[in-house]
Amino acid sequence: MLELYECVVRLPSQCYKKPALLIVNHTNPEECGRPEKAHQVLTNKATGFLNCPLSDHIREVDNYSIQWYKGCEPIVKDDPLWNRFSYVNNSVTELLREEAVIPEDHAFYTCTMTFNLEGLSGRISETINGMVDVQYCLEPKVVEPANEIIKADLGSSFSKMCRVFVPSVGNKCCTDLNWKASNNSISKIVSERIFQESQREWREEEEKGVWLERHLNFLMVEEEDFYINYTCLVSSDRGISLAFFILQPTDPNYLLPIGVLLTSLVLVFTVSVVIYHRFKIDIVLSLRRMFPLLYTNTDSDGKLYDAYVAYPRLFGDGGGACGEAEMFALHMLPQVLEGRCGYRLFILGRDSLPGEAIVDAVEESMLASRRLLLVYSGSTFCSGSHSDSSSGVLEAWQSFERQTAMHRALLEGSLKVVLVELEEVSPTQLTLFPESVRHLRERQGAVCWWKSSRGLRCGRWGEEEEVEEKRGELASSPLSSPSLSLSSRFWKELRYYMPVRGTRTR
Repeated sequence: MLELYECVVRLPSQCYKKPALLIVNHTNPEECGRPEKAHQVLTNKATGFLNCPLSDHIREVDNYSIQWYKGCEPIVKDDPLWNRFSYVNNSVTELLREEAVIPEDHAFYTCTMTFNLEGLSGRISETINGMVDVQYCLEPKVVEPANEIIKADLGSSFSKMCRVFVPSVGNKCCTDLNWKASNNSISKIVSERIFQESQREWREEEEKGVWLERHLNFLMVEEEDFYINYTCLVSSDRGISLAFFILQPTDPNYLLPIGVLLTSLVLVFTVSVVIYHRFKIDIVLSLRRMFPLLYTNTDSDGKLYDAYVAYPRLFGDGGGACGEAEMFALHMLPQVLEGRCGYRLFILGRDSLPGEAIVDAVEESMLASRRLLLVYSGSTFCSGSHSDSSSGVLEAWQSFERQTAMHRALLEGSLKVVLVELEEVSPTQLTLFPESVRHLRERQGAVCWWKSSRGLRCGRWGEEEEVEEKRGELASSPLSSPSLSLSSRFWKELRYYMPVRGTRTR
């Protein structure tokens, strides 16, 4: 039933009219709610809102209260049975909020307002047909970027994907991805240095949702690209989501240069060690010659001789070995070490006083010497029977000389002994050597006069090298022969173990 009412207000100078249409709807006693219904849609599995249609009346009353009904059942606040429902007042309208909408929420909802207006109380209601749409599209979830810092090499190419999952059923989703750099849109033209590709989407499973992707590409990263927020903006009917990453230059790669440096150092060290061991004697002799100030002058140490020379004496028909050793000790050593190198040697019988006791001469001369040169051959220490008493005296003399030297070298440590080996010693001959000599030879080696064509090692002092001199008759070697040359390996090695003739004072 429709009735038209008109309100007229007459003033002395004006007249006001306002018509009002009164519609009277007949209610059905068997139904809850009003006969005329508004239609509003809820989305399945999403959070939905129903808008109370009484907004125009709410603004005109003095005060009011709202009660919502689902069908005929009142929706009670803070009731566990209605925990998915809540009242929302945003000062403009009244809303009913529904969490995780389900198909059973398809029902009639009534919004009833109880009010006061100028002292009068009243109640008014409107009913909503709340329909549930089973095809839904929820709020997008940004998987990447993850608000992170990503590092890239300057001048390299770089790509980053914006990946979004939209929980949905059906084809109602309308979601758009867009890359921005500091709130500025990025070109979609592939010829640009920085561009975003076309948006791709696919449905993983019908009941789950849609995956969306959009790549951001840098053909070449430049300095100006660093420390900028690159944001993936996701727009949908459920709102706007965003995620970003910041591009930074990669940390300097110190691993490679450190590796190269360490490898170079190891290589240099290895080469240096090899060179030092191969040319140690030459290097040391050169340093002594060029920088004498680095070495202390030994003239003030109380020693008279640089070396005491002990050698096997020739007695009876002792053979050529002892004769060669005597020739070497009495002629060749003085020619080179004294005549050409300036060393002072003590040779018993040559430098001792006439009539001086041998024991005293040996002990005093060794105390006054900085080194002891023990010259021997393979047959030097081979004992044998001697027919005359002079041979026994000489052998005892040599034994005392050797024992005194070994005592001072091995026990006291007051004298450095240099073993000078004139000929190759066979294992059989070596077993006949005194134990002290064998021990000293094994510990420090010997300076070898002989060298085979293969360049053998001679104890620990010898070095593997090409033969620099040929073995020959010692007595027939002239001063100008290669065996007497200071550049030969033997004389270099012997000079290496002789005392240093420095100029620096203590």
